[in-house]
Amino acid sequence: MKTPAMLLLAAAVVGSTIVSAHAAPPQFNVGAVNNTGGMVVFVAVDKGFFAKHGIDGKVVVRNTGPELSKALDAGEIDFGGANVSNIPVALERGLNVRAVVGYVGGSFAKSTDDNMLGIIAHPDSGIGSIADLKGKKIGTTFGSMNDMYLVETLRRNGLSESAVNRINSTPAAMVPLFDTGKVDAMAVWEPYLTRMLDKVKGAKLLVRGGDLVCFCAAMHAKPETIYRDRDATQRYVNAMAEAARFVRDPKNLDEIGAIGARYIPGMDADLIKRSHRYWVYDMRLGTNSMKAFNEAVQVLISQKKMKQPFDPAKYYDTSFIDRAMKEHPEWFNDLPAAR
Repeated sequence: MKTPAMLLLAAAVVGSTIVSAHAAPPQFNVGAVNNTGGMVVFVAVDKGFFAKHGIDGKVVVRNTGPELSKALDAGEIDFGGANVSNIPVALERGLNVRAVVGYVGGSFAKSTDDNMLGIIAHPDSGIGSIADLKGKKIGTTFGSMNDMYLVETLRRNGLSESAVNRINSTPAAMVPLFDTGKVDAMAVWEPYLTRMLDKVKGAKLLVRGGDLVCFCAAMHAKPETIYRDRDATQRYVNAMAEAARFVRDPKNLDEIGAIGARYIPGMDADLIKRSHRYWVYDMRLGTNSMKAFNEAVQVLISQKKMKQPFDPAKYYDTSFIDRAMKEHPEWFNDLPAAR
């Protein structure tokens, strides 16, 4: 025979189960930059990967990684992506975040990945080689990886950063700036690079890639967001990993182009499809990611943008992506091993 106390306990358990079953999924505002680097985030929302993993994910778009870091610091987003070209500076200045999953780039396999970057010369510039950049106006984006790539390319060819006149540009302004001849050359990433070659007849691609830098970024959040509910964070990481597998699958290319065109201003599906092959969407983080971070820091120190090294172990927490790799190897079976 059940006592009143037993009946009350049973009712409490049932009530708790009902509340739990109807609990709202965790809500995350996820920051992405308005270019194809953010494709995994766009797909995670558009194709329902966040929803599949029990996450109510919303995309918040900004122009650059530094803008995303500011938005995260201000509480406007919960997770944001930042490249190794700018996040070390923000960390040195006190931004308290931990990276838990990749965003774009192939830093797990190797510490350099820059095939989506290039330097293009305007046909009226008289530029035929990297050496000809001396004294010219070069469009770039201060604080972003195309600027680090430009500086490293100059250095490898015996030119200093001060040998050229670097013109700061937002990604949205890059194509018209180049098209009108207001710069002699542009250091730029895809798909803007391909678009400039299409739009400006006679434009010359001086260099692409070269394993000089790592256009690799991770998704990070404040510790209180990450560790308040580790299960929610794991589900977020899992959603990103599975979405990235979809993005990498060649049979999804038409759909990828259509999704990207909806999220990226001024980009059409065909352009996104043609430039997709230059990007790597590997959500894994590991030893090479930390090496890429350290290599970027050395460049930033040489440019006097940082004062001293910063331990990447204080930034990366690989436990969540490590668990995803262990429990769901099918999301990663098309990717190369670490070199």
